[in-house]
Amino acid sequence: MNERIKELWGRAAESTAAYPSGQNNYWETQVNFMEKFAELIVKECAELVESQHTWITSVAASALIRQHFGVEE
Repeated sequence: MNERIKELWGRAAESTAAYPSGQNNYWETQVNFMEKFAELIVKECAELVESQHTWITSVAASALIRQHFGVEE
């Protein structure tokens, strides 16, 4: 797994592990984690494209995001 994805995974896990021991609803905890992880990825993608300070094509944006996360086609 790419280091940036691992970092986002950890941030999502930390932010969703706030329930005191014994009070976790397993499914609710998993749903909260998945939502937070997806939110962090979307925000990072948007910030990455916005940081280009110019209009870029969808192909260029796609390539930029893939390169940033180390994801090959």
